[in-house]
Amino acid sequence: MIREIVNIDDEKCNGCGLCVPNCHEGALQIIDGKARLISELMCDGLGACLGHCPEGAITIEKREADEYDEVLVVQQIIPKGKNTLVAHMKHLKEHGETTFLKQAVGYLKLHANEIPFDVNAIIAEVHSTKVESSGCASGGCPSSQAVSFEPQNLRFAPAVATTEAPSALRQWPVQMHLINPAASSFQGTDLLLAADCVAFSLGNFHSKHLAGKSLVIACPKLDQGKEIYVEKIRRLIDEARVNTITVMMMEVPCCGGLSQLVRMATAQSTRKVPVKEIIVSIKGEILDEAWV
Repeated sequence: MIREIVNIDDEKCNGCGLCVPNCHEGALQIIDGKARLISELMCDGLGACLGHCPEGAITIEKREADEYDEVLVVQQIIPKGKNTLVAHMKHLKEHGETTFLKQAVGYLKLHANEIPFDVNAIIAEVHSTKVESSGCASGGCPSSQAVSFEPQNLRFAPAVATTEAPSALRQWPVQMHLINPAASSFQGTDLLLAADCVAFSLGNFHSKHLAGKSLVIACPKLDQGKEIYVEKIRRLIDEARVNTITVMMMEVPCCGGLSQLVRMATAQSTRKVPVKEIIVSIKGEILDEAWV
């Protein structure tokens, strides 16, 4: 498959850092005086950082690539130095990518004699890093920091009107422009693609519709760059290999654009997944629910 990845020209980069805050995924850092892509996993190829490089050192390259390979990424990062490797592994930890972090640690231990710096010191430094619950970590912003977590147990929630209902949200971020289809929280899940207004209309949105699913939200009328949405949905189908897609839309005509985006993505994908459409009224009623 073809992936779009940020490429940084070390000779042109002067380490000004203007690109860092404009990377919504938090995948760029200034290390040893140069901008470094510390996470191909989190780079979605959107290119928001491009227009903020005064030296023209950042480009987006399209290349043939297999599914994300942590071992290959570590091999490519090692020549860039210890600090870049540490930043990459901390980034994995901060974003809850424990499976990839274990793969990186395993590779370092297995090849410790071949690596030009102290592997044990690197592993100790990464493991000693505390994951921040708020604030900006590693140059990224909490609004786009990917975090996986288990929903609160819904079964034991008291059936009392005044009791706060537990959240069924399983991952962050949820906005389509910010999510990364390669994140582990989407792998093999049932996907709920909801229009922005749906959750505000349904009182039982979490307990009945979101529980057990990963979530992506979008507004087909107001959002820009919908071609990016089509590509991300396609990647969720082909790369994350989601099991099903449930599209929840409001009854207003413009919301039908969400269904069109999914249809375009499924037409371009190599896999076929079941798609269900649910139409919600502005009064919070389910008007229609059907597999399409």
